[in-house]
Amino acid sequence: MAVETVLALGLPGMTLLLVAVGAYEMRPKRKPSKLKARLSSTYLDEVTAFLYGTKRNELEHRDSVEMTLDEDAQGAPPLGTVDLDKGVVILRPASQDSRPERPR
Repeated sequence: MAVETVLALGLPGMTLLLVAVGAYEMRPKRKPSKLKARLSSTYLDEVTAFLYGTKRNELEHRDSVEMTLDEDAQGAPPLGTVDLDKGVVILRPASQDSRPERPR
């Protein structure tokens, strides 16, 4: 009977613990934390992923997006400017001096 009671009260007990930890994390602090993720939000994400399978896919996608870098294209600099108000494009020919020499 004790095991059944523990299993029956496990999820509601953890929910109350989650609310208590969340309230503790929301209290005003003198020094702000450097960590973005709070313990209660991580716990809530994991419990939701346990109950709903699609949440696990969302969390994995979020982690993969955080790991990708947004890099600028490493192409040549533009040869001119575009004035959208006047509808004019100004192109300057590339000078031979500005090109780096190729090793021979």
